[in-house]
Amino acid sequence: MVWRIVALLLAALFAVQPAVAQEVLDTDPNFLAPSKDPKRMANGLAVTPPMGWNSWNKFACNVNEQVIRATADAIAANGMRQAGYEYVVIDDCWHGSRDANGFITEDRQRFPSGLKALGDYIHAKGLKFGIYSDAGTKTCGGRPGSQGHEYQDAIQYARWGVDYLKYDWCSTGVRNAEEAYATMADALKASGRNILFSLCEWGNSRPWLWASKIGNMWRTTGDITDKWVGRHGHSWGVASIVDMNEPLWPYAGPGHWNDPDMLEVGNGGLTDAEYRAHFSLWALMAAPLIAGNDVATMSQATRDILLNREVIAVDQDTLGQQGHRVSRDGTSEVWVKPMADGGRVLLLWNRGEAPARITAEWTALGLPASVRLKARDLWAHRDLGRLAGRYAAEVAPHGVVMVRLLP
Repeated sequence: MVWRIVALLLAALFAVQPAVAQEVLDTDPNFLAPSKDPKRMANGLAVTPPMGWNSWNKFACNVNEQVIRATADAIAANGMRQAGYEYVVIDDCWHGSRDANGFITEDRQRFPSGLKALGDYIHAKGLKFGIYSDAGTKTCGGRPGSQGHEYQDAIQYARWGVDYLKYDWCSTGVRNAEEAYATMADALKASGRNILFSLCEWGNSRPWLWASKIGNMWRTTGDITDKWVGRHGHSWGVASIVDMNEPLWPYAGPGHWNDPDMLEVGNGGLTDAEYRAHFSLWALMAAPLIAGNDVATMSQATRDILLNREVIAVDQDTLGQQGHRVSRDGTSEVWVKPMADGGRVLLLWNRGEAPARITAEWTALGLPASVRLKARDLWAHRDLGRLAGRYAAEVAPHGVVMVRLLP
């Protein structure tokens, strides 16, 4: 096909071109940054936040064909697919070496059937196939990165039937992030296949300022870990990540989302109340909902969180506006998210160590104090009647109450 010939020529060209140096991008007044190119168009994907599963949080480098097939089987059978989880993403450590022509291959010890066959298997389950690479010379796990091979890798992904690429930021040296991600975005478009593009440079270069026509989601923080708060090595607890992601709410919208990293729900480090808060806050922030647990063996409590359709509907609302904090009193917080139907979703979050009664005033939500609203508790799954002026509830330690308000 013509596009394959063009892409192969481009691959050969870019394989010998060095990355644009940071100082050129910063100092050359004649250089037009990729995000400023008026001809650049978004790829049209991810009109609502992506949903799916990624292997890293649970399996890290211990990933193989059996794990991915079992996960696809589970998602197709346990209600997750019907609830909207569609991408099955293999994170780092799937890579083999490059062949004689520079094309990436899979590790055939871990994936003996090959990634084309595995992608076909995932597609046959009614799901989509995701993969991982890196903008540097090596991935974070030490496998071959895509720098200098962007167009070749995009061609290979298209051959394998890939629908989603997570693109990391290890071993990048002095490379400019905008140049690096724009190069891969262009390579994905040239491949002839629609591939959702997930930027993962941890927010270091503030991608929310430039990436809306380059990628579909961008990490806003360092890696998440299965703890409640604080920094743990290079990773952050759930509540700490919320605080880093929340101020960026004006930059999210259909096709381009703030990504506070994948979900830890079900991995065992938090209480069920904390996991409900985690899931609720991600949904309110219109974050991608990418499960990171072993979905083939998860408990009923974990299933009930990940399959809460009413909370998922908040995340997937077509207005695409990220919710944010509107008031704080010590460890008690009130959050709100406007919805496409004209209503609001209200979240009361108790960050403290003891139960707390939290009150949300309508005026803090951008509503007249006199308006009467129908209310529904999204975790109790019960209607609360019509409310006027305010709503108050007792909230468990590290817990949330989430209420949908309808005119």
